[in-house]
Amino acid sequence: MINWKVILNIAKTHLMTKMKSTVTAALGVTFGIGAYITLVSFMTGLNEMLDSLILNQTPHIHLYNEIKPTEQQPISLYDEFKNSVHIVHSIKPKQSQKKIHNALPILNYLKNNKKVKGATPQLRTQIFYLSGSIELGGNLVGIDIMEETRISNMRDYIIGGSPEALKNAENGILLGSGLAAKMSLTVGDRVQISTVRGDVFPLKIVGIYQSGIADIDNIQSFANLKTVQRILGEAQNYITDINIKLFAIEKAPTIAQNLASQFKVTATDINQANAQFETGSNIRNLITYAVSITLLIVAGFGIYNILNMLIYEKMKDIAILKATGFSGRDVQLIFMSQAMIIGAIGGILGLIIGYGLSRLIDNVAFETEALPTITTYPISYNIAYYVIGITFALLSTFVAGWLPSNKAKRIDPVRIIRGT
Repeated sequence: MINWKVILNIAKTHLMTKMKSTVTAALGVTFGIGAYITLVSFMTGLNEMLDSLILNQTPHIHLYNEIKPTEQQPISLYDEFKNSVHIVHSIKPKQSQKKIHNALPILNYLKNNKKVKGATPQLRTQIFYLSGSIELGGNLVGIDIMEETRISNMRDYIIGGSPEALKNAENGILLGSGLAAKMSLTVGDRVQISTVRGDVFPLKIVGIYQSGIADIDNIQSFANLKTVQRILGEAQNYITDINIKLFAIEKAPTIAQNLASQFKVTATDINQANAQFETGSNIRNLITYAVSITLLIVAGFGIYNILNMLIYEKMKDIAILKATGFSGRDVQLIFMSQAMIIGAIGGILGLIIGYGLSRLIDNVAFETEALPTITTYPISYNIAYYVIGITFALLSTFVAGWLPSNKAKRIDPVRIIRGT
């Protein structure tokens, strides 16, 4: 029967008498795990930040009427050409309405759908921004500002003014930050816009919108849906786009197909809209995990080397233990206990150091105009990383202790005492 009290007491004595080697081995575990926690927390936080920058501003499903050529050309109506190869040059897109047919009933259907978190109507139109002699082309988007704020983080991107200010202003506009900079305008100023028909309307700037994507901020602004409908002279049911947020984003492709078939509109899901971005995100995650695993493996080899040397320094102690009646298994358990104690202490200290460094990085100021919602470096505090860290510390020290201790239990104590 194994006497764990004696074994652990001997292991403790060995660790205390060789304090320098013990501390060195523990520090090897500590810094290996601490570096892993810090690196994976920072890289994952950075990836999540880049993902959110795009995905938070992208609807899960986008409904609109796409301009495209007529699928059935006049030549296909003649039976005598049915089995012929049709070569038609300069096919023009068919004339169709930009607005979504029966948009209001569709919105009502979506809002009653249990899978849908929210659906917001939009009216997009091309305009010109006028300020003195400056004339800039761009887009004006009519939105239900409070509904947009409810189902997305749009409020975070309004760097001047507020959503409530736009809601309460009949002729208000959230001007893109790039446009505001080019025309030297700020909150409270007025800007004139001109439609493609030449109609001019003055609007008051109640806020500045900064998405962090320069190509958008240089051309796009927002106003109330009714305001844009009035500018275009259209009825209240004139809606060109519907943005949908779901409770489960993974269901977007299936629901998009169903909506396109049901309402005869073009439905683009988030995977289609961000295919290239998704590929880049997967590659970044792959690099993160590859670097993290490599770091853990390197730390594991360091731990093994230190523990291996520690055990070989104890060869005379092994001989004495065996000579006094300890079995080879008892000797192995003593050194395995030492390794596990070092792994536990080093692993816990590594988690503390990793968390501390992560908190330090998380409080370092990081401000850039391209990322208006970010004020400090991004860090992910996923508990899974800490579980992986302590598990690897214990596993690596177990392996690092088992290999040399397994050899030590077979050593003949007479040969050690003789020095052969």
